[in-house]
Amino acid sequence: MTLTHDQLNGLYTAIVTPLTGDGAVDVKALHQLVRFQLDAGAAGIVPIGGTGEYPAFSRDERRRIVAACVEAADGKPVIPGVLSTGFEDALEAGRDFAAAGAAAVMTVTPYYAPGTQDGMRAYFRRYRDALDLPVMLYQIPRRTTVAAFADTVQAMAEDGSIIGMKYSSYDMPDFIRTVKYAGDKIAILSGEEPLFATHVALGARGGVLASATIYPKIWIEIFELARQGKLKEALKLQDKVDPVIDSIYVETNPGPLKEYMALAGMPVGGVRLPLTGPSDQTMAKLRVAAAQAKAISLA
Repeated sequence: MTLTHDQLNGLYTAIVTPLTGDGAVDVKALHQLVRFQLDAGAAGIVPIGGTGEYPAFSRDERRRIVAACVEAADGKPVIPGVLSTGFEDALEAGRDFAAAGAAAVMTVTPYYAPGTQDGMRAYFRRYRDALDLPVMLYQIPRRTTVAAFADTVQAMAEDGSIIGMKYSSYDMPDFIRTVKYAGDKIAILSGEEPLFATHVALGARGGVLASATIYPKIWIEIFELARQGKLKEALKLQDKVDPVIDSIYVETNPGPLKEYMALAGMPVGGVRLPLTGPSDQTMAKLRVAAAQAKAISLA
């Protein structure tokens, strides 16, 4: 299936990539993880991005991961992340994912040699034309050091380059401008757990969240409250998951997240280099958060 911006609503889980003890992709565990999300009510799956360790896998591994997710999703949308730095590599990945059955791709702003705002707009226009698959813009300036301005996002929306975006930034004035300029033309999805409810209350149509890998149901509840205008109730519910958020992002995602999943009874293996297992200090924080979550039956 392919997507339109009107169909992008709700929780899309940014899933980890489970690994076996020797570091290979654990396809069986991947299938189980996808089904866990969708059975809980997630609208779709976002594999392979930052949480899915895109840079750590070969081209063939990425394609096989996406194909496995599509198989397990059984018709629900799978939107792989594309984190390649250059246009040709990003296009190659997008075509692989399209062939594997992806409903769209979530492509990061070009970085290292980012160019101007006009260059960024031209990049996505050419990418969409060459790929023939719906594209979401992935904006995460703390990783890329570059962002598309609100008026650039508006232009991308108007020329059909993108159907949505994952907004991963704490810049609230820019978020509000982006919703004002483009919120009626594309689906803006929050990528920040601490701001998720607020983003939804201000116009985001859902979110792409990594911690939903463990707790999809609570994030769906938060989403429903926030979109009904019950922001205070949504934030109060979010208080329950805040200790988890604080612990899993102490070090680079998804190392702590994967260790937390093991503590929560959902082992998915380790990470690939250059990532390594969390420090002893981080592990202590993860254990405290997991114990707190268990005590309040967080799910």
